[in-house]
Amino acid sequence: MNKQPNNPLHGIKLEQIVTELVSHYGWEKLGRLVKINSFNFDPSIKSSLKFLRRTPWAREKVEKLWLMLQR
Repeated sequence: MNKQPNNPLHGIKLEQIVTELVSHYGWEKLGRLVKINSFNFDPSIKSSLKFLRRTPWAREKVEKLWLMLQR
């Protein structure tokens, strides 16, 4: 039983989202699309996840970009 049938992000981990975005766009382009330091200066999955978990506006932008990529 799916408790959130209308939520396309349900069951998707933030790490999976960032990893897929980096694989598709690369750090440089991802940093231009979502202007956050953890994508532009010494980027890593770990530092990006730490920032995104603490910063709702940035996480929302990353999730929207991932959803556009899924279409």
